[in-house]
Amino acid sequence: MCRNIRTLFNFEPPATEEEIRAAALQFVRKLSGFTHPARANEAAFARAVDEVADAARRLLGALETASPAKHREVEAMKARARAKERFA
Repeated sequence: MCRNIRTLFNFEPPATEEEIRAAALQFVRKLSGFTHPARANEAAFARAVDEVADAARRLLGALETASPAKHREVEAMKARARAKERFA
C-alpha cells in the first residue's frame, strides 16, 4: 500500500486536512501512474486530488463507531517498534 495512505478514522486528534490531502494525492498518483503529471494532465490530476480529498472528508465525517478513539502518538510508537523489530 502507498505510504501516505493510512487509516485516518477514529484517531485522537482527528485527521488533519494535510493528512487527508496527502492520502488523496498518493491515491491519485497510484491510480494514474504519475508522480508528476504532464502539463496536459495537470488540471485533471489536480481536480481528481480535490475530489478524492472531498470524498474522504465526507466519509470520515459520516462514519460512526462505538470503539474509543486511538491516540495517534501511541499508535505511531507501536508502528515504530514493529518496524524496528522487522528491519533490525
